[in-house]
Amino acid sequence: MVGRHGRSLSPGLGIMKILWPSLLTVLTPLATSMTSAGESWRQPDPVAVKRWQDLRFGMFIHWGPVSLTGHEIGWSRGHQVPLEKYDNLYKEFNPVKFNADEWVRIAQAAGMKYMVLTTKHHDGFCLWDTKFTDYNIMNTPFRRDVVKELSDACKKQGIAFGAYYSVTDWYNPNWPVTSPAGKVKRAKYDLDAYEKYLQNQITELITQYGPLITIWNDVPAMYGKERGERTIALVRKLQPDILINNRTGAGGDYDTPEQHIGSFNMTRPWESCMTISAHNHWAWGGATDGVKSLAACLQMLIRGAGGNGNVLLNVGPRPDGVIDPEQAGRLKEIGDWLARYGESIYATRGGPYQPAQHLVSTRKGDTVYLHILAWPEDTLHLPALPAQIVKSTVLTGGSVDVKQTPAGLAISLPAAHRQPIVTVIALKLDRSALSLDPIPIPGSAQPSEVKQP
Repeated sequence: MVGRHGRSLSPGLGIMKILWPSLLTVLTPLATSMTSAGESWRQPDPVAVKRWQDLRFGMFIHWGPVSLTGHEIGWSRGHQVPLEKYDNLYKEFNPVKFNADEWVRIAQAAGMKYMVLTTKHHDGFCLWDTKFTDYNIMNTPFRRDVVKELSDACKKQGIAFGAYYSVTDWYNPNWPVTSPAGKVKRAKYDLDAYEKYLQNQITELITQYGPLITIWNDVPAMYGKERGERTIALVRKLQPDILINNRTGAGGDYDTPEQHIGSFNMTRPWESCMTISAHNHWAWGGATDGVKSLAACLQMLIRGAGGNGNVLLNVGPRPDGVIDPEQAGRLKEIGDWLARYGESIYATRGGPYQPAQHLVSTRKGDTVYLHILAWPEDTLHLPALPAQIVKSTVLTGGSVDVKQTPAGLAISLPAAHRQPIVTVIALKLDRSALSLDPIPIPGSAQPSEVKQP
């Protein structure tokens, strides 16, 4: 049996399935015809966008055979892990402790409302029972469809499920390069054939594991804008209310800042993907990897919502299928905070105050939520609100004195009631908080990234 680069695969895999059956002759013409049909496929369903924005907090999962090594998924192939060894790790991958219901339970305990799994990363390994390559989970000792089990568990427990699918595939013989950064180029490749492969796999994911909240593409370099447009058109045809990120090669419905919190934006949806790992690893980084502090994690979440974006916080499960207890413990602490103060995060929009070093605000209905991260002085001064405050409440406990004048707000809180990570104050207004224009805070700017305290 001949596999990638002509190397033999292990006995029992059968005939390699990087093949192009008759279904492929249908998909590409379909997507092409949609591209020319008024291009209505470009616009996301506004109801779906709102639904996704209301969730605010999700779990990202990077996992696969590479977890056996403690090195990064995809990017370690041919670097920290020799290529030949990397491509054969699947023969040893047997995560017997994997429990989809437990993963979803951990996400729920963290207050996460959706989950996105790396169904296929840049290394080409597929975590579902795909019919288009044998390089998949069913040909490991484990032989269980991880995508199906997680999709079913999410449906059962009421969490939305999304699929990360890398456009780049260094394993596939029809992709132009074989390694990170394009250092090794193939003499022969066929992007038309690869596009058919991609379309068929995305079709499998949407039709067999959906409905999906999102298709999360990645690293579209070398794929091309026209191919990306056909991908978007196909996805919209298969599931009109799905959201598509901006890594298709042809735009998308929302932006994806990586390892930093996005800038305040009330018009363009965004989602920051961040890691819980103290060393910013996506996949399992080993027993000494550690986790970010609770303060750092809460700041990610608060600054995300305050900038009017979502946060997709990544975990890297162990090779045995267990989410590391230290990661799960930190997630539970985040969830405990959200259980108390989640009204200031879920279904909110950013503003009206634009994020600052010491303060982040969100809003919902007639209420503005102030998340005070530091007190520069005993009294916090803010620019004027063009609405009357009718009630002020300290959600984190205590009583607050809010003086409102045409010049601004003066907020005083006894030191004993100021929380070490964040103090949350709700200001009820005499009108819709969403009707207020964004208000900058002079002399302060949002940090470009959240630092580990």
